[in-house]
Amino acid sequence: MRRPAPLPSDPGDKPVIWTVSVSRLFDLFRDITLEYDDLATIEPINLGFDDAARHIRERMATERCDAVIAAGSNGAYLKGRLGVPVIIAKASGFDVMQALARARRVSARIGVITYQDAMPELAEFCATFGCPIAQRTYATEEDARAQINELKAAGIEAIVGAGLITDLAEEAGLTGVFVYSAASIRLAFDDALEMARLGQLEASRGRRAVVADTLRAKHGVNDLRGDSAAMEALRQAVLLYAQSPATVLIQGETGSGKELVAQAIHREGPRKLGANRPFVAVNCGAIAESLLESELFGHEDGAFTGARRGGHAGLFEAANGGTLFLDEIGEMPAALQTRLLRVLEEREVVRVGGTRPISINVRIISATHCDLEQRIGDGRFRADLFYRLAVLRLAVPALRERPGDIPALAEWTLKGALAALGARPHPNLHAELLACAPLLARYGWPGNVRQLRNLMERLALFLAAQPLQALTPAFVLGVAAELARPGAPAMAVAASAAPAPAGETAAQTLARFGGRRDAAAAHLGISRTTLWRKLRAEGGAGAT
Repeated sequence: MRRPAPLPSDPGDKPVIWTVSVSRLFDLFRDITLEYDDLATIEPINLGFDDAARHIRERMATERCDAVIAAGSNGAYLKGRLGVPVIIAKASGFDVMQALARARRVSARIGVITYQDAMPELAEFCATFGCPIAQRTYATEEDARAQINELKAAGIEAIVGAGLITDLAEEAGLTGVFVYSAASIRLAFDDALEMARLGQLEASRGRRAVVADTLRAKHGVNDLRGDSAAMEALRQAVLLYAQSPATVLIQGETGSGKELVAQAIHREGPRKLGANRPFVAVNCGAIAESLLESELFGHEDGAFTGARRGGHAGLFEAANGGTLFLDEIGEMPAALQTRLLRVLEEREVVRVGGTRPISINVRIISATHCDLEQRIGDGRFRADLFYRLAVLRLAVPALRERPGDIPALAEWTLKGALAALGARPHPNLHAELLACAPLLARYGWPGNVRQLRNLMERLALFLAAQPLQALTPAFVLGVAAELARPGAPAMAVAASAAPAPAGETAAQTLARFGGRRDAAAAHLGISRTTLWRKLRAEGGAGAT
């Protein structure tokens, strides 16, 4: 799982998150909190509604809180009453199906009670499969109690719902089935961490300062290393595309260096001005959907609970005059695809909660590891947006497609890793790496250049600790046992070409690819984060 980047290690700088819950949800929050102790200071508050709101407001007069996590009617009540972001944990469709299955083991007469809004998908499911399930909604506790009594009078014996509903159902002598799963609560914790992280960054320095300090392209065309014909063609394409303001779509496997290519296109622009212009990168698959819209387009004061006072500029505005790099563009939600298309066509952005268009001059470079044209056919990506993003296209070759580049890349990255450890390379390092070249070349490198770099950092650690150790193939195999399985990547590639069996779960797909998450995610056409969430929802297999 890719969690939000941790903030400074000083405990005083860790995000402060309060969880607000009553009944059995309190226990679930408490259990999940243990998994996040190293990332945030989390405190449970066993209160609800007005009591919780009053308690939090009183404490925030003298204490810091970056985000609040709640659920159901309790969360909805708090969301408009606190001056801090409130993240509402939501039960997924999978949660509902699991809860219904548990209820069905108790009785065939099942009711579902949700806060304010019914679930039309559940009604369609019942109509399609002939499963009579009574749906009810509620707004207050008394309303919920009345709905439960009505269902009981109608012969319902098991009721699915949140903590309040299950407690009231059991008070009425019925079976209450709790709808939330640990996986859904973890998603809420992840969103809260991301919200807290963004809030702390904005509080410590303005968005423009962040751009000025850190959002610069550091790499140029000379950093695209390799003497192969494929890399020479890539460098020539980068230099050519750098002269045009048109959008560029970069396609390539995970770890192949897509962002490096994007930075090179930016830096090699007309008159070499790219190095002094903003290069803003955002991973569309790593930011929670609820936050991505605000991050890209900005928001006005009061646009939503927890919105920064006075509003803030989004990444489009931060990249004005430069380049916005949209990594993992295939993971962008459908609603944001529509907004992005409009920005590309109008060259204007409207902040969330605003009406005033803001003119921008931004070059868009996007990247993906998945087949966007297949996603268009599946209805998961807009065709008009694809053609707008892909005026120019570039494919980054996989490392296994240019085995002749591996020895030089290995030597360069190994020397850099040794230098970072304060160690000097062995005088015969070049010759020793050439002797290891056949071993390195026959491996499939599913993680591409990133995996090679990681391996060299691992080797550097051992070599720095044993200065007299020669870099022999046997030594390399001792440190990197995965290189002894040269057929595994090829087998994974063959497996990826085969269609998934009907009904195959994410865990089964992962097992089919020998536990390699990059390959399994690419085969499914999803990000590693989404794969992790699917594994969590299925019961945790392979999700550690």
